[in-house]
Amino acid sequence: MAGATLLTLLDDIAALLDDVALMTKVAANKSTAMADDVAVLSKVAAQKTAGVLGDDLALNAEQVSGVRAERELPVVWAVAKGSLVNKVILVPAALAISALASWLITPLLMLGGAYLCFEGVEKLAHKLLHHGAPHDAGAPPAQAHAATDLAAFEKERVKGAIRTDFILSAEIIVIALGIVALAPLSQQVATLSVVALAMTIGVYGLVGGIVKLDDIGFWLLRKRGAPAQALGRALVAAAPRLMRFLSVAGTAAMFLVGGGILVHGVAPLHHAVEAAAAAVAQGALGGLWRLLATNLLNAVAGMAAGALVLGLVSVVQKLRGA
Repeated sequence: MAGATLLTLLDDIAALLDDVALMTKVAANKSTAMADDVAVLSKVAAQKTAGVLGDDLALNAEQVSGVRAERELPVVWAVAKGSLVNKVILVPAALAISALASWLITPLLMLGGAYLCFEGVEKLAHKLLHHGAPHDAGAPPAQAHAATDLAAFEKERVKGAIRTDFILSAEIIVIALGIVALAPLSQQVATLSVVALAMTIGVYGLVGGIVKLDDIGFWLLRKRGAPAQALGRALVAAAPRLMRFLSVAGTAAMFLVGGGILVHGVAPLHHAVEAAAAAVAQGALGGLWRLLATNLLNAVAGMAAGALVLGLVSVVQKLRGA
């Protein structure tokens, strides 16, 4: 009896091990399939958000420029950490809002778009109104604040960059969420996490490289080889031009992204922009003309919205002061 019981137990254990092996194989196949699906969805999401990532890169490079050379990478690192915190907040928030109150997504995005436009108009107004001020005569912002608290200036730069990153990250997360909306929840979480992590590493890795471009050039100039020195001279000459371009591109991106969000959220305005863009899409370069017209109209709408918000903020500030 005891022998029969032992044999039965061993048979049950063998069967259980077979079941475990089978279930492990099935789970591995499912995990592999899920990983493949996440990779495909992440690739599509990255392609869809590439334009916004370009704006994110220009904006953040412009935001962290102007600090002292030895503080550039610490500032980029501080903004990158803030960006990761933004993603930790945005990914679960986007999933929760999408599941419970999807109608909130567009108004919240429009609120962020209005803030971007306001910030862009405020920058333009500051440059125009203070154009003749002594500290703007070619001196970098950090030098202009040499007599003040540079730590406070740096902190304000980081805070501004993180605020801007929050809005751009929200749009990227929402675009990615729209791509995986019909996928299982586990795939949605995995895809959004991959996109959020990849965009943070990619954008701030590039920003770090851009702000240290001149240092790389000076390092190459100290090398003995003629090709290295030639490349170093080219980088040193290109670095200030690139930063000036990114400063302009960063401000323009505020209107392009913010205006695009606002136009997309107002159906009649969105249809009007599409109709106007379609009207100029003629000839072999029709697609290019359509893209340029759409972006131009989005930027104009963004500037108008930003001027309106700036006017309202100015009135409220005067009333509070009175």
